[in-house]
Amino acid sequence: MASLTKTLPASWYCSSPLYQLERRAVFMKAWYLLGPVTRFQNVGEEVDYEIAQIRLTVRRNSKEARDIKVYASDQSTEMRSHLTETGLLFATISAHAPSFDEFFPDLKPLLATVDFTRLPYRRSIKYEGNFNWKTMVDGYQECLHCQYTHPSFSVYYPPTFYTVYNHKNFSQHVADPNKRDDGLFLYFFPNCTLNVYGGGMSSFRVCPTEKPGVTRMEFDYYHMESGDKFEEYFKFVRQVAIEDFELCEKAQENLEKGIYTEGILNPVKETGVVFYQQRVLDLVCSQHEKEKCLNSSHMASGNKYVARPRLVEPAAS
Repeated sequence: MASLTKTLPASWYCSSPLYQLERRAVFMKAWYLLGPVTRFQNVGEEVDYEIAQIRLTVRRNSKEARDIKVYASDQSTEMRSHLTETGLLFATISAHAPSFDEFFPDLKPLLATVDFTRLPYRRSIKYEGNFNWKTMVDGYQECLHCQYTHPSFSVYYPPTFYTVYNHKNFSQHVADPNKRDDGLFLYFFPNCTLNVYGGGMSSFRVCPTEKPGVTRMEFDYYHMESGDKFEEYFKFVRQVAIEDFELCEKAQENLEKGIYTEGILNPVKETGVVFYQQRVLDLVCSQHEKEKCLNSSHMASGNKYVARPRLVEPAAS
């Protein structure tokens, strides 16, 4: 019998040194969904972002549809960005990330199924929650909790046949494998989502703060309709978000109290969690080894080197 995959240890959800290692290993090497072109309609208007303590500014520089640039917050440096053919803007936060096509080699066919330039921007909200960024991603990447936690969502998308298809650095969620064109639900590693259904689109970013137990949630909403039609959609998707928020805060409490330490992931129903947690584990362990080797090299050469906080070796998954 094949060995079952363990979860990341609870300590990974509560450790400040571990988050700093995640920041270098994971966040500095990723691409992030910032939004469709409809989020940046007005020439000269600036939209600000902050991901893993790196601040960005997005600005449309002219009426040309694709003349949208991403800058460091001081406006002195243009950051690498990628605007897809169907109108979605992605960006990096450091020079350590690979090219967009290397990070998402098989994403374009899925994004080609939706014309994101036709979805008007309606509203954004943000707020902090008392949970680690991975606590929220854990919830998004599986639907075992959906029938209990999201009764209204489960009416439209029953979890009976819910399936997650994992690709390099992203996952596609499908409520019914026989109806793969019924909505588009995507998770972009490490912390962004995209949900297109019901005439609208929502996306959120799970933004870690310097405190491992506090995360900022940022939501953007788009819809073909305004007025009452949009408000009805907004009420529905906000209900789902609030249900997830409450569940994550309770889960984080248990992680910090030591009630839960480590467990086994369902090999059929939690493949999305296995996929992203393994990715975090691999990147963090690799970064940790590189920094240990660098530290040893500096010590051997007699150079002064301030070692980073020592971490407990990650448990094998």
